[in-house]
Amino acid sequence: MTTDLIMLALVAGLTALLWLPYILAHIVNVGLLPALTYTADGTPLPDWAARAKKAHYNAIENLAPFATLVLIAHVSGTADETTAAASVVYFLARLAHYPAYVSNIPFTRTISFAVGCVALLVIFLQVVF
Repeated sequence: MTTDLIMLALVAGLTALLWLPYILAHIVNVGLLPALTYTADGTPLPDWAARAKKAHYNAIENLAPFATLVLIAHVSGTADETTAAASVVYFLARLAHYPAYVSNIPFTRTISFAVGCVALLVIFLQVVF
């Protein structure tokens, strides 16, 4: 399997796990039974957990373009060292983005997001040109 596809699998796996912290915070906040029966829906999450939920949604939203570009690069035969490096950078940027978002670290969240966007742009340019 190519580096691009391995990074896609890692990004997808990471994204699939990012719901756990804010769901566990909800359970701790309202109790297991209310959380499981949805009677506590609408109960505000702690600030950090609300940010975790937003970071998870952001990861989901950015998974689609990353997956699309990596798969197009793979199928079209344009995957190379450049797309592999950009895929690794994208994964590392997403790995940094979540804790930066949850911890509310100034600038780090924005920088990690921007680095991921640049990595997406690099893959896009390899695919298109």
